[in-house]
Amino acid sequence: MIKSLVGGIVAATAFVMLSSSALAEPEIVTGPSAEPDCFAPWAADTQFFKFPKKEGPYRIALANGYIANTWRIQMVQTAKAYAAQPEVAAKLKEFKVVSTGEDVPAQISAINNFIDSGYDAIVVNAQNPTAFGPVIKRAKEAGVVLVAFDNILDTKDAINVNVDQKGLGALWGNWLIKHVPNGGKILEVRGVAGTSVDTDRHNGIHEVLDASGKKWEVTEVVGKWDDGVAQKASADAIATNGPFDGVTGQGGDTGIVQAMIDAKHPFVPFGGETENGFRKYCAKFAAEGLKCSSAGTGPAQVAVAVKTAIAALEGQVVPQAVKLPLAIVEDPNFKEGQDYFPDQSDNFFVGNSFPTCGINFTAQEIMGQSKENQ
Repeated sequence: MIKSLVGGIVAATAFVMLSSSALAEPEIVTGPSAEPDCFAPWAADTQFFKFPKKEGPYRIALANGYIANTWRIQMVQTAKAYAAQPEVAAKLKEFKVVSTGEDVPAQISAINNFIDSGYDAIVVNAQNPTAFGPVIKRAKEAGVVLVAFDNILDTKDAINVNVDQKGLGALWGNWLIKHVPNGGKILEVRGVAGTSVDTDRHNGIHEVLDASGKKWEVTEVVGKWDDGVAQKASADAIATNGPFDGVTGQGGDTGIVQAMIDAKHPFVPFGGETENGFRKYCAKFAAEGLKCSSAGTGPAQVAVAVKTAIAALEGQVVPQAVKLPLAIVEDPNFKEGQDYFPDQSDNFFVGNSFPTCGINFTAQEIMGQSKENQ
């Protein structure tokens, strides 16, 4: 009798656990998404999720990795600014931010801690696209909505929010082909090693250059998307391998141009990101040869990721992979007060809005926030 009772309890417990796990998983449904203009599916075959609706307000965490560059700092500030907006704050019981550096296990540990602490959703800018398998499984089983953005996760069990990073690299590659038509020596300043963004952008650049049929000699250096690091790496490359016929930089582009100025390197065509300082230089020195393509996506994509997490928690239909538009301006179309702002910081990323999602920030809103963990 006792044995039978124990067996019944074990079976009942197992049934409850299985039922909880099943309830935690999203249902695969047909589209469109709740806000089709904002939550645009990545491709025609992208799946759509419908999570079980949870009653708010919600506890949401941002698990960031690398913090030591302008984009990441502005991203953390933007996340805090978005969470502070009255209509968003009303849906949040708590918004927690943690940055763990380049240590992948530390970032995974932070996500595990958020799961154990009962957070409803976790937004992550992943240091490595493939190392998060076990924690993705834990989040799914616990009913925690996991949304990766920028540096995304190699999985279909989490929601990914991103721009076409490889396509961005291809855009820069095509800009160089257009303006260096006979091939030549290129300086490529990369981002943070091991991240999906760095890998995808690099692959996009090289696939286009390789397919052009021209001869290219590419010098690669690591700039970590940071002005200071990129400036030093560029200065060293110019001194040892220069001069170059063209440049492409994933970030830290203001520093790269400054290195050219300091070395008295001729201005050359440049495919780069959307920093305000870089665009100032592009406008100022266009007539002297600095012909620029400035493209990317501002740190406000974190706000889209948080918005997506809230929509999922509310039981709305969202794509498993959300595709965001690029912000692009190219020579000779740099307009003061629209594409760059002379009175704003060089380190501010322009194009930091997504109007289709109702997301638009002023520099003052963002810079009023801290970069610190909270």
